[in-house]
Amino acid sequence: MKKIILFLIFGAFLFSSNTVVGGDMPETPLFYRINIDKEIGATTWRYMQKGYDEARKAGAAAIILRLNTYGGTVVHADSIRTLILNSSMPVYAFIDNNAASAGALIAISCDSIYMREGANIGAATVVNQTGKAMPDKYQSYMRATIRSTAEAQGYDTVYTVSGDTEVHWRRNPQIAEAMVDERIVVPGLCDSTKVLTLTAREALQWGYCEAIAESVDDIITSRLGYWQYKVEQFEPSFYDDLVGFLQNPVVQGILIMLIIGGIYFEIQTPGVGFPLAVSVIAAILYFAPLYLSGLAASWEILVFLLGIILLVLELLVIPGFGIAGILGLICFFGGLLLALLNNTDFDFFWVPVDSITRGSIVILGGLLGTVLLSLFLMKRIGRKGLFYRVALHAEQNIEDGYVAVSEHLTGMVGREGVAVTVMRPSGKVRIDGDDYDAISYYNTYLDPGTPVKVVKVENMQLYVVSVNVDEK
Repeated sequence: MKKIILFLIFGAFLFSSNTVVGGDMPETPLFYRINIDKEIGATTWRYMQKGYDEARKAGAAAIILRLNTYGGTVVHADSIRTLILNSSMPVYAFIDNNAASAGALIAISCDSIYMREGANIGAATVVNQTGKAMPDKYQSYMRATIRSTAEAQGYDTVYTVSGDTEVHWRRNPQIAEAMVDERIVVPGLCDSTKVLTLTAREALQWGYCEAIAESVDDIITSRLGYWQYKVEQFEPSFYDDLVGFLQNPVVQGILIMLIIGGIYFEIQTPGVGFPLAVSVIAAILYFAPLYLSGLAASWEILVFLLGIILLVLELLVIPGFGIAGILGLICFFGGLLLALLNNTDFDFFWVPVDSITRGSIVILGGLLGTVLLSLFLMKRIGRKGLFYRVALHAEQNIEDGYVAVSEHLTGMVGREGVAVTVMRPSGKVRIDGDDYDAISYYNTYLDPGTPVKVVKVENMQLYVVSVNVDEK
């Protein structure tokens, strides 16, 4: 019986050994590296999403975030934080130099933090574009967010000799909160006068850094214990870079200039089509990156389109410049501005005044550029360069038989007809079966079918008045 048992044990051992030797060796672990070295915003959030998806599809063992940022928008930093906390694969932070403000929030959400000698983490107070601290309602939310992020890393329950229990946090939430609020006191670390920022050595001492490392390879070999591995760095595609380029405020101002200028020149020269095509393409290039980055919502784009529709109705259908025109301008420029703001649906809680100011400056810059470009083109077209070659330079002299006013029109004064189109104040009138361009002499608006009378001919243009007005 003993021999049988020994034989079975030996056979099982031999089988398992053959399985290991004859089978495939475990694959070399893959570590995915994602760099966050710019201001955290919509583009960073997009990069992080794409990088995480690529790492997951590639079967990466872990993601290593290389951080060197002074912060950015809280909305997008919170989105990155949430993605990391809910990640099914480990995410490690390597602070290469700085992890300030929103960067600190992202680092604290990672499973482990490694810092290069001389790096810093902290200073997470919510500030505006000028560096001034935002009101306390913003700070309160940020305190709770960064505190809960530290708490999410867990704690150990220690039983003392006296039978009491003590909670030892892996990352002390009070320290995280002190990075936001200078009033928080951490005995032995900070008083109540300054916002907390930790050096690499201080972070190591207080549990906000697992180890000091000099590179990603140092982390993998010395800290994680892998000697055979692969590191793949996420590289944004040309498409990603293009989206980021189109979100540059200067480029956005130019696109707004083309949108407004294209519509203006199309109205001035209807039927050409080219200015309208330029305006449509510029609008697509303006809204598409903002929509893909999560800044522009569908309803904000619809507000912009509604503005254009109202303006068209005002110009072509509704006489006068009234409610439709005013609402059209509000929706037109409002849609452009709303697309630039970091709001969530109709919630503008996290939209600082500076963001509204900056967006307004971009739009006003585009509007000013449209005016300057229009003046430039009106003065330069036909005088030199390419425009000179395609411009008509022939002069219509009276010696050649050209006259300023057609002899046929000079005899039109006193003749009567009817308005064919709405005159606002220009339009078309029909006299003796022929249609003529005309202007309402008193700048009044005349409906189609209104009897009119020619009272003046000037520069090949008829000036008419309502017959009823003339009789009065």
